[in-house]
Amino acid sequence: MNNVAILGVGMHRFGLWADRSNAAMAREAGLEALRDAGISFADVQAAYVGHIWAPVTAAVRVMKEFGLTGIPIQRIENASATGSAAFREACLAVESGRYEIVMVLGFDSMTRMLKQAARGPKPEGVEDIILPSAFFAMWATRRMHERGTRPEHLARIAVKNWNNGALNPNSQRQADSAITVEKVLASRMVAWPLTTMMSCPVGDGAAAAIIARPEIARRLQPGRPLLRVVASELQSERYAPGHVFQGPVVGPAQMTRDAAQVAYDEAGIGPEDLDIVQVHDAFAIEELEYYELLGFCGEGEAEKAIEEGWFEPGGRTPFSTDGGLIARGHPGGPTGLAQIWETVHQLRGTAGKRQVPNARAALCHMMGGGSVCAAHVLVRD
Repeated sequence: MNNVAILGVGMHRFGLWADRSNAAMAREAGLEALRDAGISFADVQAAYVGHIWAPVTAAVRVMKEFGLTGIPIQRIENASATGSAAFREACLAVESGRYEIVMVLGFDSMTRMLKQAARGPKPEGVEDIILPSAFFAMWATRRMHERGTRPEHLARIAVKNWNNGALNPNSQRQADSAITVEKVLASRMVAWPLTTMMSCPVGDGAAAAIIARPEIARRLQPGRPLLRVVASELQSERYAPGHVFQGPVVGPAQMTRDAAQVAYDEAGIGPEDLDIVQVHDAFAIEELEYYELLGFCGEGEAEKAIEEGWFEPGGRTPFSTDGGLIARGHPGGPTGLAQIWETVHQLRGTAGKRQVPNARAALCHMMGGGSVCAAHVLVRD
């Protein structure tokens, strides 16, 4: 991918916003992205909109908040990877030459969805009864059996992400004092060994990005670093002998390894070239597994890497610099775009107290139930 640049980003803080509509949150994120890009909505030639929980036609209705200009509007859904999948479609549309400037928008309100879900699963959905927390607890207990992982390793990942989130103005969870391993371990148990502080919260929010041809970014923003999307990969699970069909939570871990390797090959770089990484850390065990699956350490080495602080601020390759799903939040539709928002600010050097020095290359990784895996590589020219 050679002809895709990020012109602007915007975000509505993730949180519990029962009194705010999807349209209001999306409008705030979208207008911020347009201002950041230095354009008006009249300059946008197409829109890709991601949401999971909103009703049918929500994408088109929300886009009316910006104006009625006749542009094509396409709704995208891919579970937790919805925002990432919408971002990919926008990038492909610009890369193809069909459009020069495209908006990508994600929004969702999980608080409204949970009120409906509280009525209980329908009989035809009985296979969905294993909740993500229980599923990933199984990942954790298996890892503990095979690798000697301890709850303290998971807690240290959560500590990192909570403390990163406290430095992010758009993070849902913002602790007023430093979080410790002891505090994480003492929080309420969800599904052993995962506690509430090792798990992402329920919330609402929106995020947006403006994608454009690089020459347009150079013309409109001559004083700003050019940020390019050099790889975009989306894969689903592959059948293999002994394959277990695990329902709608997430497929085999191999999906992450495969998608990331294709993205690395497309970008012409490897894990050693990346300065920051954002991952789908809905539960701390996921981030631990992705250290290895994404190639940042060898198999069985993640625990040692955690103990030595490889992925903390100031470490070899900081992960989840904005707090990740655990602290920044995970409404669904906008989550992948929140990763893009954070990565853009890191590569521009505008991430404030959480800034990774001299960040020039980054990976954004997202999983989606069903199951899919998205991987994007962003670089600063």
